[in-house]
Amino acid sequence: MNMQQVREVAKNFGIKTSRMSKEKLIQSIQLSEGNFSCFSTAVNGECDQAGCIWRDDCFTTATKKRDS
Repeated sequence: MNMQQVREVAKNFGIKTSRMSKEKLIQSIQLSEGNFSCFSTAVNGECDQAGCIWRDDCFTTATKKRDS
């Protein structure tokens, strides 16, 4: 999901989106949904949340963080 799409989801939850990174914004959305704020913490592409809408972005971000 691109940043504009993430912002739209956040606004639906009443989250102010200014000055938040994509990672922090998605974690805030996850908390608002009643879930763990686990975005970008998947290690080696392992995650038990198969239905998560952030899953693909999560793996990509976690891999970039690990490799940097």
